[in-house]
Amino acid sequence: MKLHPANFSNQNIFTGYGDGYVTVNQIRHEKSLIVLPDRLISDWPVTTIAQLEIKHFDDLIHQMPEIIILGTGSTHQFPNQSILIQIMKMGIGIEVMDTQACCRTYNILVEEGRRASAALVL
Repeated sequence: MKLHPANFSNQNIFTGYGDGYVTVNQIRHEKSLIVLPDRLISDWPVTTIAQLEIKHFDDLIHQMPEIIILGTGSTHQFPNQSILIQIMKMGIGIEVMDTQACCRTYNILVEEGRRASAALVL
């Protein structure tokens, strides 16, 4: 599906998604990645939700986002609850949703000027 950008001047946004991929600023990504408005971490070494550990969020946490949206692929899957608790204790919100919802939600939050981030397991 193609997404139509609104007011995103020079920010990373999702411009599309489909089975096993997302596009950020019209560039296709088929491996897990982290997206912030001003930074893209395209070498995120996560391939399944089950393998997620708090250390996988280190680079992202140092960016101090307001919220992390975790995209879990085509189905909604929760990581180990201890990860969610640790992130929330740092004062960072975290939401878990399927990848399509993650892309749409991230774009809305960025358009509102919020310091959102998306961590996608593809």
